[in-house]
Amino acid sequence: MRAIWTGSIAFGLVNVPVKLYSATENHDVRMHQVHKKDGGRIRNQHHCEECGKTVEYDDIDKAFDDGEHRVVLTSEDFEALPAEDNDDIDVLQFVPSDEIDPIMLEKAYFLEPTSKTPKAYLLLRKTLEDTERTAIVKLTLRTRTRLAVLRVCGKVLMIQTLRWADEIRDVDFKGVNSKAKISDKELEMSEKLVESYSEDFTPEEFSDDYQVELRKLIDAKIESGESLDIEKTFDEEDSEEDTGGDVIDLMEALRKSVDSSRSSKQGTPGKKSNAKKTSSRKSGAKPKKSTAKKSAPKKRTG
Repeated sequence: MRAIWTGSIAFGLVNVPVKLYSATENHDVRMHQVHKKDGGRIRNQHHCEECGKTVEYDDIDKAFDDGEHRVVLTSEDFEALPAEDNDDIDVLQFVPSDEIDPIMLEKAYFLEPTSKTPKAYLLLRKTLEDTERTAIVKLTLRTRTRLAVLRVCGKVLMIQTLRWADEIRDVDFKGVNSKAKISDKELEMSEKLVESYSEDFTPEEFSDDYQVELRKLIDAKIESGESLDIEKTFDEEDSEEDTGGDVIDLMEALRKSVDSSRSSKQGTPGKKSNAKKTSSRKSGAKPKKSTAKKSAPKKRTG
């Protein structure tokens, strides 16, 4: 497993050096198109509908088309955009874990501590567990800024990217607003049916039957000689990234973050600050003000 990103979780004056790994993988059998007659690999080509010629990848640009206007965007246009280059996972706020709607969750990543003394990593994990909080964070993946949640998964910290609020569709199905009367008897029977199926969820008990049978079919064809000899080449290159620096004095960094946040709050009474530091999560603190945003003790905009 190869790390796809290296940086630090940053909140207050605390930095937690980590590496990011994809937490999931696709188990589908990978297939490609071949010529039915001789088994030759089919390669896609890009043809221009104006001149009819085959176009090389380097000569292809992207365009926005709304049916009336077509705006062509070149690689230079994209390079001019203010893409972020940030190696921090910036904590914006800590929220109750049950406030995260599963529909917003996307791809998951594991976070590995890279510090020689991973005390800060362990402290953050323990704090999230004890306070039943999830961190809302911002990070940059492949030059794109992503919103994500930082939460505990077993013994590791995990990042799950989030969809933006405007990506969730609004629906108004007529059926859900029906005033059809449900009798007590119907509800009782429905509850009994649910109870009859009730048990603890064990993911390992389930398998993808289609992929299992597909693999059996492929193995059978190989065993019977119905296969082609294909030279396989793999050019995967493993690169080692430098690990981040250690947290020099964790307690001092926590203490300064808390003091700075308190001072800032006292200096601006009645005003909500636009901050991403959450000093109220210091060890043992009750989460009674966990959703309040506090002023950042250092400049970081994510």
